Amino acid sequence: MSIDHPNAVAARPVVNMFSRATDASDVVSQALYGTGVQMIESVPGWFHIRTADGYTGWVEASDLKMLNGGSYAPAGNAVRVIALTANVYREPNMKAHAPLINLPWESRLEPAPAEAKNSDQWLAVRLVDGQTAWVQRGDVGSDVKPLSVDEMLALAHRFIGITYTWGGVSSFGFDCSGFTQMLERQRGIEMPRDADVQVSWSGVVPVERKDLAPGDLLFFGASPNKITHTGMYLGDGEFIHDTPHGHPGVQISRLDDKPWTRLLVAMRRTKP
Repeated sequence: MSIDHPNAVAARPVVNMFSRATDASDVVSQALYGTGVQMIESVPGWFHIRTADGYTGWVEASDLKMLNGGSYAPAGNAVRVIALTANVYREPNMKAHAPLINLPWESRLEPAPAEAKNSDQWLAVRLVDGQTAWVQRGDVGSDVKPLSVDEMLALAHRFIGITYTWGGVSSFGFDCSGFTQMLERQRGIEMPRDADVQVSWSGVVPVERKDLAPGDLLFFGASPNKITHTGMYLGDGEFIHDTPHGHPGVQISRLDDKPWTRLLVAMRRTKP
């Protein structure tokens, strides 16, 4: 995901986006470190922003770095965190100091200038605040290719146990639709943020329960017009989802079990 001309960048590992310009309001989504956003308007201490998926919300001004005509980690000059989390250090030595920052999956970093002291193990990066730091090369990637359905489902299993967080879109905590949106993004598919929008999105087609295939999207609720939860079908009657039901977190459930079999109201398949 990217914005063509961002005017700000997320400067915290995970930036909460609120429905109103107060942290007493609900979290509607999040922005990840190093990702560009569009600042729409401001009030003292707060910015109203739009993320690459078109979502809007209010963030604390201190959570952003204004670009002022510059750029950070633009396409072609960025690496992405490919570990569930990645520690970033002030020098290429994990024993000398505590990490400067711990970043979630899909955070963006900008490689430092070529004269930085890189090695086979370490990559020098420029942080959002301009500081040079180091990350282990195994935690980041620059050429992340779209996954097949099977590869996406294998990836999904890596997140089992990650906690449920309302409004969450990171490996520090997803909500149900943030999790499925992230998985589809790994296939190069930019799907809307919320489950009730995903179910009617033009990029999916309906599928019958008897025809379900691995990778299909499942939607749960009181009716097709009142979607409250989503997950992804794995095959053999099982699906993976991030749910607050029971033990909150990413887990595998069975469609035939309660309450899921009663609440399943729509199934969708992304278009080729």
